[in-house]
This record gives sequence, structure tokens and C-alpha cells, in this order.
Amino acid sequence: MRSYIRHPVDIPISCQPTAPGRQAAAQQPHLKDVSTGGLSFYSTQALEPGSTVRIHIDVVSPVFDAEARVTWCHPESEGFLVGLSFIEPDVEYQARMVEQLCHIEQYRRTVARVEGRKLTPQQAAMEWIEKYARDFPRPV
Repeated sequence: MRSYIRHPVDIPISCQPTAPGRQAAAQQPHLKDVSTGGLSFYSTQALEPGSTVRIHIDVVSPVFDAEARVTWCHPESEGFLVGLSFIEPDVEYQARMVEQLCHIEQYRRTVARVEGRKLTPQQAAMEWIEKYARDFPRPV
């Protein structure tokens, strides 16, 4: 079973450096994976390992907002792949819940687009849980 969770690519995140005067890594970077303790995402700008950033996902309620430390930054063909580790230990559980909510929201949007059904968030959650929750990676 996977220990990383693939983030839905159509659910945006934002990443802002916490140091004063630092530029944003990307207004809406593309999140790649979430794992126990951190996440990785694609950015148009390099981030310095050891620096801190705030991650924000506002399509879920409550909004996910956490501080993280840049652990690595690797050049890629279209920018950089950046790895972060959460600074506060309790954020790991919160991030996992947010990822599930993002997957449910993506499912709701897909059903509307493909099937023409308009689901409430609660209806989408019930369907998603029945179809996909058993395959969602468990914490290690």
C-alpha cells in the first residue's frame, strides 16, 4: 500500500515563503504528493532548502493552512520539484484529512462534468467513501 497520497491536480494550493521580502514560489503550484510528515509540489521557482513556507488550501472547510520547511528542491524540465516537511507534528493528521476532502471535491466536480449530476458535498463524500476510501493510503 502507498504511503504517499496523490493530490488531485485540479485542486489548487498556494505556497508563500515566511521570510519577509521573499517572493512566492508560485501562486498556484501543482501539488504532487502528500505523505506522513510532508508533501512535494511543482514550482516555477526554486526554494532554498531550510527555508520555511506557508501552505494554504482553501477549497476545503476548514481551510488548511500550515507552516513547513523546505527539505529539498530539484530542477525539473518545467521548473522545480520541491519537498517540504511539516513543522508541527499534529499537521500530519490534518493534511491527510484535507487530502481526503480534496479528493471528494474532485470527485464531485468530475461527476458534474462527466455525468451531469450535481452532488452536494455530503452526497459526494458518501459516494466517494463507498467507492474509494478503502484504497486511500493508510498512515505508516
